[in-house]
Amino acid sequence: MLLTVSKRLEFSASRRLHVAKWSDSENLAVFGPETEARHGSGRNYAAYFVFTGPVDPATGMLINISEIKERSSRIVRQRFDHKFLNADNPSFRDVLPTAENIARQLYVDVAPLFSDDSAKLVACHLTESPERSATFYSNGACEADYWFEFSAARKTMSPQLSAEENARLFGPATSIHGHNYRVRLTFRSTKPSSAQDLPLVRYDAIDACLHALQEELDHRYLNEDIPGLVDRPVTTESLCGYIFRRASSMTPLDRVRLHERSDFFAEVWENRAVFLGMRMAFYAAHRLCAATLSNAENAKLYGKCNNPLGHGHGYLTEATIGGDYDERSGTLSDFVAFRKAIQESLEPWRDRHLDLETDDFRNAPSTGENIVRALWPKIDNRLNQQLVRLRLWETANNRFTLRRT
Repeated sequence: MLLTVSKRLEFSASRRLHVAKWSDSENLAVFGPETEARHGSGRNYAAYFVFTGPVDPATGMLINISEIKERSSRIVRQRFDHKFLNADNPSFRDVLPTAENIARQLYVDVAPLFSDDSAKLVACHLTESPERSATFYSNGACEADYWFEFSAARKTMSPQLSAEENARLFGPATSIHGHNYRVRLTFRSTKPSSAQDLPLVRYDAIDACLHALQEELDHRYLNEDIPGLVDRPVTTESLCGYIFRRASSMTPLDRVRLHERSDFFAEVWENRAVFLGMRMAFYAAHRLCAATLSNAENAKLYGKCNNPLGHGHGYLTEATIGGDYDERSGTLSDFVAFRKAIQESLEPWRDRHLDLETDDFRNAPSTGENIVRALWPKIDNRLNQQLVRLRLWETANNRFTLRRT
């Protein structure tokens, strides 16, 4: 199992994407209309610093998340926040501040600050807009994400099943209904990348791909208007696979995620693996306190989270499952059973004080690391060990992730 802890920091900056020796048409093809902003264009960025390492059994922490904030914030404030990156940050004097290069530079600048810690920075994810993000990994791999949206109607059903089988498996969803879909295309380079690299995908290539997909899917009745879906199951998993095949025929990509709702999605990867993810929230109180530490030591380590009267969070969980995809029904898992497994796992914690009213944290601090580790077997055992990833947000800025390796 691999556990990671992520801290989110925000900053605002401007930048210009333009290569002086290129013609205007060449710059436009690679960077899009933004290149025409002669004095730069701005973004509100969010950087996610992702760490992994051993969990201290006494404190329940992989890393003190306030330390991530304190050390990383200095770099972000001094070198990135409210800067014109091309001129104000020396790292971008000769290197274009693309999303990929900014993510890489954040990693390069922040990783040495934790060189003496047992926890190591393994990735930096950068979101620059709702449509665009990038991730740089410690092994040199890089990813670029592009999002687009479309609205469409469908019947959730498979033409390979009988009417009775469809009704039993999909219930009311077999009636015509609609969704506002949101799709993420992820492109990946496994080669150790340098800061000289241009975007993983040229603007003209991704723009043509996204426009073609939107033109084909937006405001359609998917079961009848899309020839490629007429004889296929129209489920979230199947539709995600269809979008992957259509997109990869235009430009090679690593994976596709399809959200039919904000709390439910499917993913299809290049190796044909299929995944389903579901988010669910719960509310609970807790207090961070290690039994082996004195009151003064607890107060110093956990700060305000050590409040003797406790505090609380609106926690958000995200469970992702894998397994065998059934071509006939177009499903990986029964939606109702998936949702029920998460609900039943969370129910004993809802509106409870985790330390005082549950048995899970009688002898262990209720840190995010320990909460996600305690929740894993509860969900996994209800889903026949299909769980591949479990995420827990205690705030929008603090995320804890457990993965099956």
